[in-house]
Parts: sequence; structure tokens; C-alpha cells
Amino acid sequence: MTDYYIMEKFDPKKFVMDEVLTSTECIELLGITRGRLSSLIRNNKIVPIKKAGVQLYLKQDMLKKKAELERLRIKYHPWEHE
Repeated sequence: MTDYYIMEKFDPKKFVMDEVLTSTECIELLGITRGRLSSLIRNNKIVPIKKAGVQLYLKQDMLKKKAELERLRIKYHPWEHE
């Protein structure tokens, strides 16, 4: 089988806008509070890709964490998902 790859110009601004999230965006995506996000960071459950006044996160990492949190919510709070 032959694999084909489409090469397109890398647009760093588009990448940042589409694939990098701020803390506020993570809170909205994950459906958690700011305190819970801080707790996850302190416990190394979420690791920012950059800390410099503003913390930045990769969207794909947050989507994985969202799926994990949803599985845990169903496991430990099944009555909320009936």
C-alpha cells in the first residue's frame, strides 16, 4: 500500500490558535473549576507546555484528560449519568 502525504505550509499562528489552550479555555473544555485545575497541575496530572505569566496547554492533552475525567465521573458518580 502506498501512503500519500499532503505537504502544506506550516502556519504557526493557526497552530497556536487551534491547538494551544489557556487555563481559562482548559477549565471550560474540562468542565472543572479553577481550583480543580490548580490541584491537577500541583499533582502533575496536567502539565503546562509553557509557564511564563500565562500557562499554556496542548489541546490534544486536554482532550485526553477530558475523556479520562468523564470515565471517572461515570465510574464514581453513575447516578449523575442515568
